[in-house]
Amino acid sequence: MRSNRATARAGVSLAATLPLLAGALALGIPAAHATDGPSRDTLAGTRPAWATATADKGAASDSSQLSARVYLAGRDAKGLAAYARSVSDPHSASYGKYLSAKKAQARFGATKAQVTAVTNWLKSAGLTVTGTTQHYVSVTGDVAAAEKAFGTQLHNYTKGKKTYRAPSKTASAPAALNGAVLTVTGLDNAPHKATHADQLPPPDAVFKNSGPFSSYYGSNTASTLPDAYGKKIPYAIQGYTGKQLRAAYGAGKRTGKNVRVAITDAFASPTIAFDAATYAGKHGDAAYTSGQLRQVLPDTYTKTEECGAAGWYGEETLDVEAVHAVAPGASITYVGAASCYDDDLLASLNKIVDGHLADIVSNSWGDIEANQTPDLAAAYDQTFQFGAVEGIGFYFSSGDNGDEVANTGTKQVDTPANSAWVTAVGGTSLAVGKGDKYLWETGWGTEKAALSTDGKSWTGFPGAFTSGAGGGTSKTVAEPFYQKGVVPNALAKANNAAGNRVVPDISAIADPNTGFKVGQTQTFPDGTEQYSEYRIGGTSLAAPVIAAVQALAQEARGGKAIGFANPSIYSKFGSKAYHDVTDNPTGSGLAVARVDFANGFDAADGQVVSVRSLGKDSSLKAVKGYDDVTGVGSPAPGYVDSFSRR
Repeated sequence: MRSNRATARAGVSLAATLPLLAGALALGIPAAHATDGPSRDTLAGTRPAWATATADKGAASDSSQLSARVYLAGRDAKGLAAYARSVSDPHSASYGKYLSAKKAQARFGATKAQVTAVTNWLKSAGLTVTGTTQHYVSVTGDVAAAEKAFGTQLHNYTKGKKTYRAPSKTASAPAALNGAVLTVTGLDNAPHKATHADQLPPPDAVFKNSGPFSSYYGSNTASTLPDAYGKKIPYAIQGYTGKQLRAAYGAGKRTGKNVRVAITDAFASPTIAFDAATYAGKHGDAAYTSGQLRQVLPDTYTKTEECGAAGWYGEETLDVEAVHAVAPGASITYVGAASCYDDDLLASLNKIVDGHLADIVSNSWGDIEANQTPDLAAAYDQTFQFGAVEGIGFYFSSGDNGDEVANTGTKQVDTPANSAWVTAVGGTSLAVGKGDKYLWETGWGTEKAALSTDGKSWTGFPGAFTSGAGGGTSKTVAEPFYQKGVVPNALAKANNAAGNRVVPDISAIADPNTGFKVGQTQTFPDGTEQYSEYRIGGTSLAAPVIAAVQALAQEARGGKAIGFANPSIYSKFGSKAYHDVTDNPTGSGLAVARVDFANGFDAADGQVVSVRSLGKDSSLKAVKGYDDVTGVGSPAPGYVDSFSRR
């Protein structure tokens, strides 16, 4: 369904990452010295878990071609992690003492000598260097050259019904490089990576919501439909606007003026400027000033069909319009990735860090933790740490599939939201009443039951779980310092007696049944492209809303960057800065009635009526205090101004 951003996230889920190995490098520190000899250092996580002896189909052809990216560890990886922590911790003497991008690179980045040494090593093995940045060296070549360079054989392995190439043992680099290599990606070719450049497709087919609606929570009761939880229920919200969300989260007179927010997604909507301006004009948001919305885009795009490029247009549209609706004075820079693959998404994040394009970065994409690998985790964390050193905070949606059991069969969290160096944003169902009054929130989790054929009952009420805020306990990332003493041990130690990272950190509106209205140019049945509006939700909404609230908080702080916000967020736990969100805020079951077009556009093929129960997030529960649906809670009216005291 269009109102759930799982579709856009699926572009990453199916194609972006490689399967997970246990023991992710949570801090991005180079691997320990190799155990197979004094001359090489292992690059942990480069042999995927599915490359087993039973799946081994023999050596890959020496002449087969591959592309790889060798990430650089920099001159002081441990020092980078330590400084990132101290500069982000309100209790540290170094708090807020950020470095410029240039100074951060000079202090912690790779040296010219390291880049030269890595480049010479790769060339000497017979690989062709195709690009060099301050983060990585990209190469192409045949399997024989890659085996020589990385000290491992490449074999073919069955994975499901397909066969992929992967290292037969963990890759390594010469010890003489003195730890200059962080990791390497591309030795494993699952999933297949296309190499040709594509043109962006036209907008997706139009989607429209049917009515009746509520304009605010409870404004329109479904009096002719069956009861739910012993009472009549309201129709779903038509879609909240910026005015309602600003009131709910305590914006006051703050607008985010002079604060820079960046948004990353894959590809780029060709109509974003028109759509954003049209939407703002229709809903009373401030008009965009010259240069307030800009895009930083790659020269070419790849894998557009594989990644479902047009589906990402709606993601960008949601992110941009939500940020502007809540923080209309903030400047927005959209940084599009060339594809939905990790290397390209990571390159977009690095553009922001290298050029310090913003202080706040909203990211509504991700994948399941089981598809993350220590090599990619290390590369991501290094970028997040550089951002923290510069005063840049990254906000990631926690996912739209609850505990992921219904989606994958395994209880797990999403990534990169699981990183200890990002703010994971969970989701709520939000009730804003008459006069823009905040009523309550529940943890977002939806159960759906259809109207019976005779219209007198809900079939199988309350129905099956459909979607909900992602959360839970990581299996690979250690418990970060800022969660200790706040996150209950029952959650932190669910997978490990030593404690692990728990997701999310904070939350905001996500339930598509109490969602946000967006405006986007879409392709209509007659082939024309027209602007239209629809309701949308998912933690892909929660992330830009929290990013916008952070822009308001930065303005309250006099414009000084908040940076990596988690230590500050947890230091305010239990205060009036938060709504403590629970699943049952009113003391009885909550639900809304929803009417949808069967064909997603008009009533030609009929309408579908259902009841959507609120606060039913798979096995996850929103309870008093910290929980793995909403984190510390959602921003209350005191949240924004709480940053003015720092």
